[in-house]
Amino acid sequence: MRLRLPEERPTEPPTGFKIAHPVLSQDGTRAGFTGVSLGGALPYGVLADASCVYGRRHRSPARLCDCGFHCVHERAAAEALLCTAEHRAAVLLDITVLGTYIRFERGFRYARQRVRTATVGPCACGARAVALADAGWGRPGWRALTAACPGCVRSRPSVSLAEFARLAGDGLRVVAGSGDPGVPGDPGNPADPADPAATIDPGLPEGLGVPELVAEAALLQARLDWFQSRLARLEGRGAEQ
Repeated sequence: MRLRLPEERPTEPPTGFKIAHPVLSQDGTRAGFTGVSLGGALPYGVLADASCVYGRRHRSPARLCDCGFHCVHERAAAEALLCTAEHRAAVLLDITVLGTYIRFERGFRYARQRVRTATVGPCACGARAVALADAGWGRPGWRALTAACPGCVRSRPSVSLAEFARLAGDGLRVVAGSGDPGVPGDPGNPADPADPAATIDPGLPEGLGVPELVAEAALLQARLDWFQSRLARLEGRGAEQ
């Protein structure tokens, strides 16, 4: 006799948390995410269906396979994964579990998901992020992105948090997590009253008011610096000729 777990019929879809790397398509018209472990080679959108990464023709999640999307029940458990060196550049996703799922002690394995919110961590320098910039690696047809502050984004290909949410579509909300409170000039540093962005509420959604203006200004300045450097090179070549 084979014992089976009771079938659940929730009145509302379950929710969970996971981490992933934000990615941008090669032509810059689409945004999504790629996982940090099993299935990491297959980028997915805000609303996506799972498929077996082993190429088997069964529906995910199959009981005798480990395919399907994965998430944990608790936000703290997902945040703990961001402490490891290989996951420092990942973002925290708040997701809704859709379709068939298998419940485990710490999380779900499931067939379909919707990413509701993506929380971007601080820049590598510790300051609060205003953009997602080229991380220097990717998947075929997709560039991986990482958090960047105004000072570090410079001439790297990048998109603001609001622009990433727009390209991803399906109602995705992208917010910036708090930066290191000890970094001068960081928007999350209340001890720096000279910073006009110090009063920004980190809970406000990107794309509204001052946070969006700060992000766009940083990107415009980075692009202006790049054009000025290119112009200087061209002028130098012209003088030599």
